[in-house]
Amino acid sequence: MSRVVLMCGPAGSGKSTIARRLEAQGMHRLSFDQTAWEQGHRSMPLPEHVRAAVDRQLRARLLHLVQSGEDVVLDFSFWSRAMRDDWRELLAPHGVEPEIFYLTTPREVVLRRVRDRLASHGDDFQLDEATAERYFDHFEPPTDDEGRVTFVDA
Repeated sequence: MSRVVLMCGPAGSGKSTIARRLEAQGMHRLSFDQTAWEQGHRSMPLPEHVRAAVDRQLRARLLHLVQSGEDVVLDFSFWSRAMRDDWRELLAPHGVEPEIFYLTTPREVVLRRVRDRLASHGDDFQLDEATAERYFDHFEPPTDDEGRVTFVDA
């Protein structure tokens, strides 16, 4: 059975760094930001129609990998309980209960990292300060009833 990890944390928390480590260990990394970058998008947040198209593409890719028995790390923000529940529901018919890797990076570190971004690749989208603050301040941390949660200090 496939192992699926949901990277969970606001922009700048270090999700992509950890996801790339898991990728180096053999997991397939699906990145929302990288996919958008490869399609030519260079700013966030994405227009809703683009976000929805990337979402559909990544869902299809995830299901293909899971049906093939592959391990996957989803390098998204998973910023809300509703978003995490939605992806859990997608995986449930395949017998997969995803793990959550929750990055507990302090606010000042997250905001500094976002400020320092250069927009040079798909893991490096720049955000204005207000958007970065809003992403951090409205982030919904995972709770004990969401299954296996690994806390990561990044």
